[in-house]
Amino acid sequence: MAANKMCNGKIKSNEVKTPFLIGVAGGTASGKSTVCKRIMEKLGQVDVDHTERQVVTISQDSFYRELTTENAVKASKGQYNFDHPDAFNEEFMAQTLRDILAGKKCKIPVYDYRTNARVTNQYTTIYPADVVLFEGILVFYFPEVRDLFHMKLFVDTDSDTRLARRVPRDINERGRDLEQVLNQYMNYVKPAFEEFCLPTKKFADVIIPRGADNTVAIDLIVQRIKDFLNKRVRDESTSTSSPIHKPLSRTGSGDNQRTCLH
Repeated sequence: MAANKMCNGKIKSNEVKTPFLIGVAGGTASGKSTVCKRIMEKLGQVDVDHTERQVVTISQDSFYRELTTENAVKASKGQYNFDHPDAFNEEFMAQTLRDILAGKKCKIPVYDYRTNARVTNQYTTIYPADVVLFEGILVFYFPEVRDLFHMKLFVDTDSDTRLARRVPRDINERGRDLEQVLNQYMNYVKPAFEEFCLPTKKFADVIIPRGADNTVAIDLIVQRIKDFLNKRVRDESTSTSSPIHKPLSRTGSGDNQRTCLH
């Protein structure tokens, strides 16, 4: 029998446990990262040390391909399509998720939106966790990646709201000017959303209108995660005869059937 120990309220075992992998898709500025943040907050994971988190979040943006010199010049002028599937390294993305599912520690590149490039020699270490949230505009586009998820969420926010969020974000946080943001949105972001992102909505198990403002949806998803974590604790406690510690509290009920949460 594998050796086990208790650590920060969860049982750690030498036996590799496959994490519950959740994909979170949606258009630009739809609220994907905010939805993940709310989930982390409600599960009490935000202030937990990274090495001990039960739930972690990864952004698809970390898997942008490194730009050629020519494309880097286009990007600096707002003339490169970052919303096209070709902008992402599909193979690296899929392999990283497979490694995560295998319980391996992974290093994720740190992406700088101001320079449109990875930060040299800087990585975020993803430690083995019980639940992994992987968010991005095209996380359901690539079949090899899509088929790895145990649950798929689509954050559905209307285009006017998304544009209203994107403009100040790109100006204030990413160093863009207004004309560049609007031109890039009309020429690349909007067409790519309609061609590549929106069609993947049909793969979602749960559709979340209004993003993080939809507290009912967030609570249901959080409860689904709590149910998974509590079941894992019970199973591990039973199999190892370890003391059963207090499970996470219930806040509602949820299921993983396809649902549109209004």
